Amino acid sequence: MAMAAASPAWLLVLLLLSFYTSPASSSTCPLNLSYVNTFPWDRTSCLPAATNLSNCCQTLVSLIGIALAERLRTTSLFRLPDINSSAACLSSYQSHLTSLSLPSSLVSTCFPDPSYFVITPDYCASILTKQDWISKLGPTTALDSACSGPLSDLTRCGPCFTAGSQVASRLTALDGNTSHSTNCFYLTTIYAAGISSALGPENPQTASCTFGLALISSPSPSPSRSSHSVVYGVTGAALAFVVMSFSIGLYLWWSRRRKKNRASILGDPERSSRPHLRPNTGSIWYGIRELEKATSDFSQRNLIGRGGFGVVYKGVLADGSPVAVKRVLESDFEGDEEFRNEVEIISHLRHRNLVPLRGCCITNDADDRQRYLVYDLMPNGSLDDHIFVDDHKRPKLSWPQRKSIILDVAKGLAYLHYGVKPAIYHRDIKATNILLDGEMRARVADFGLAKQSREGQSHLTTRVAGTHGYLAPEYALYGQLTEKSDVYSFGVVILEIMSGRKALDTSSTSSMVLITDWAWTLIKAGKAEEVLDESLLETGEDKMNPRGIMERFLLVGVLCSHVMVALRPTIADALRMLEGDIDVPAVPDRPMPLGYGYGPVYTEGNTFVTSPALSGPLLNLGDMLR
Repeated sequence: MAMAAASPAWLLVLLLLSFYTSPASSSTCPLNLSYVNTFPWDRTSCLPAATNLSNCCQTLVSLIGIALAERLRTTSLFRLPDINSSAACLSSYQSHLTSLSLPSSLVSTCFPDPSYFVITPDYCASILTKQDWISKLGPTTALDSACSGPLSDLTRCGPCFTAGSQVASRLTALDGNTSHSTNCFYLTTIYAAGISSALGPENPQTASCTFGLALISSPSPSPSRSSHSVVYGVTGAALAFVVMSFSIGLYLWWSRRRKKNRASILGDPERSSRPHLRPNTGSIWYGIRELEKATSDFSQRNLIGRGGFGVVYKGVLADGSPVAVKRVLESDFEGDEEFRNEVEIISHLRHRNLVPLRGCCITNDADDRQRYLVYDLMPNGSLDDHIFVDDHKRPKLSWPQRKSIILDVAKGLAYLHYGVKPAIYHRDIKATNILLDGEMRARVADFGLAKQSREGQSHLTTRVAGTHGYLAPEYALYGQLTEKSDVYSFGVVILEIMSGRKALDTSSTSSMVLITDWAWTLIKAGKAEEVLDESLLETGEDKMNPRGIMERFLLVGVLCSHVMVALRPTIADALRMLEGDIDVPAVPDRPMPLGYGYGPVYTEGNTFVTSPALSGPLLNLGDMLR
């Protein structure tokens, strides 16, 4: 009786639930998903502690693509035949994920509709089997040569991606319905991994390139130990326990004393007004009184910069040193201790192309606690002051200056990514955060947004911070932060320097133009000269600018700012390309923009913040060959 009164919506829920809970009664799964437990895929985004499920869903789409490609390889059949088999596979998929201690709701959340992996004649050009593919496209396509060998690096994966884009476009044209372009792209991806690849879809290189699946390194097995080793190990462990207990007690005593001393320093207005060295660092604790005196009480006439995360004033310390004082308005630091720890990290960074941190200050007013960072003042201001200028106010940068600045920024980023353990991701590389010293050498500044990586893995965050036009798509959409996020921003800066145009052109009232789209379109059309700043094309006795080298810098900028993470070089490879040590690969095609955008955004001056968590699982599903 109760069932008879149930609403159609409730009946639909029960129907879908039955697909997930008892698929065996109606169908079995034709996919072999056992590799889910053994394949070296990065599970970070799907762990219970992860807060951004959209990135996990994208990973799960890529992961199951391996099984679909393997099925095509062995049976010549694309995707799944009906909704019952799809429901059975999704249930099996969840079982494998659960055995890895992952949440039991992942599959039902990411794939609420069991028909997601089902194929029909109207899916894409009526292709259901490998034979259908051959009858439509012929016995061979560009995929068969471009994707057949190892796909371990950019020079091998790039051509495969380009071929996939071309074949997907052909399929869409044959289908005649542009709304099926995503489906055709899926078929192309699965064909590339399942048929074209000689190594097969379960090969990590193939999966990483074709499906954009993030991988982890397999741990090396522990060596076996003899009985004598066990005895020595137990004895050593007992001795270590005694030493460790003593050390912990000594540390706790020292920590309590250190905190007491620190509290007395911060709480004493007289002592906190004097600068003093921070232990074990080269930075200094400044008193607020000294900073107020240096900046004339933070006078507006000394204001030299403003952004969503801080206000910067110029000043002169008592010893005559010119400094830039940043009042931190907002940051990811939850407390003073975390702020001190971050300052300690930054104060240890020493590189020719980084702005050195002189010190910091925390006021002791409980009602209005302020944090300040003190840097050396760079006499020539920011890069922004020199590339977006009126010719009559200041001469434009010469080619040697532009080249030097680009190389300096690359070297500074390379130090952050590889010269520090763990690596540091800047998160806000832009023209205003690149300062120029007295010799017009570039120095990367503003580490208020910096994030240390977690043992080389990507950093996931529900709060994305950065500047519109410079943010990498995967970071803006999914909160996935890696070294390649900084590489994207660096690519935008290269294009700005070489063209003299801003990252985001808002001059048109009807639309905004990203410099990455504008430059890519011209370069792919063979019009690289039209991207270059007019001053770089001028000729004369004092201007012998090498056209080929300038165009190489443009190509590196476009490559670094590619929307696909896998097709961007590392900053180390980008630097080698810029210096001519390695060739620049052909610029790959870009996929059609399928739902590409920045999601919910609110602005803070020139800076914007977006929260992927607000939009739920937002999948860029046409992006499987990233």
